[in-house]
Amino acid sequence: MAKITYNICVLIVTYSDRWQFLEQILRRVTTLENVTNVIVVDNASIYNVEQNCKLLQDNRIQVVTHTENLGSAGGYKGGLEFFMQETDADFVWLLDDDNLPNLDALEKLTDTWSTISLDDDQKALFSLRLDRKNHVQIAQGEDANRFLLVENSFMGFNLFRAPINKYYKLRSKFNKPVDFKEKAVMPYAAYGGMFFHRRMVDLIGYPDESFFVYADDSEYTYRMTQKGATIWLVPASQIVDIDKSQGITYVKHFWRSVYLDLWSFRTYYQVRNSIYFYARFNVTNPTMYSINKCFFLTGQWLISQITAKQKNYKKFLGAINDGLAGRMGTVKADKYS
Repeated sequence: MAKITYNICVLIVTYSDRWQFLEQILRRVTTLENVTNVIVVDNASIYNVEQNCKLLQDNRIQVVTHTENLGSAGGYKGGLEFFMQETDADFVWLLDDDNLPNLDALEKLTDTWSTISLDDDQKALFSLRLDRKNHVQIAQGEDANRFLLVENSFMGFNLFRAPINKYYKLRSKFNKPVDFKEKAVMPYAAYGGMFFHRRMVDLIGYPDESFFVYADDSEYTYRMTQKGATIWLVPASQIVDIDKSQGITYVKHFWRSVYLDLWSFRTYYQVRNSIYFYARFNVTNPTMYSINKCFFLTGQWLISQITAKQKNYKKFLGAINDGLAGRMGTVKADKYS
């Protein structure tokens, strides 16, 4: 049987001064089979992205330039609009500017795509990033909803699930390593590693710019699930993050809070947007949700007293209230500074 040929567009969003990462990604993806277009969205970088891209001498690379940083939401929206309007590619593969795919990562996605007998707008694939522990566990067969859409949890805290979570942690210490599944279902996913057909964009539209950064990818890809599509994590397709995300190396202690210790504009948007997203989709019992909220905030307040982070706690509480009230969009610096 002849191998299926795909026309694939790689879409990358970059910002600031990240050519050291972006160049590696571009050199990798332009070697991959079936890549017919590469879109780089320049989110107001502090160097000339288009000029640097020309040095690679590959006419498949096209740069969309934004004069201001529109965040991941605005960046991917602009890139997807360009993909739909200015290319003939059938598929788009979204990557962050530090997502270095393995040489066979794209081939593993296209091989899997052809085995799933669903319409083009009813399936999407997602590459595995090995530094995301929850994704690794999902790839090994754990239920994704245990991590990603826990009913009535507040900022990931759920008093009523504490005993079962303790059991899972204890079990993981004694379980032998488990092989990856061929694929696993996820309710939503990050931008970096998402692979889907252009018909999916017709179905769900574009990212919501009011999120600016954080949780916009969760909200966008969850629309796929809401429309009856299935997102499949494909463990054989792997991506390496060559720059570390905020907080991923943070060492947790029960008397510390990552939100208070690493408070910044990023933390503000992460908290506000996560609250907004989860309050809309994971609350099935308002009473349980309120109890979890009360316990979580009480714990954060106590930590703020112990660690002298009262000012950060006040800002943190403001972000939560903004999320619950649906006050979205970009905000002034006094919200987080």
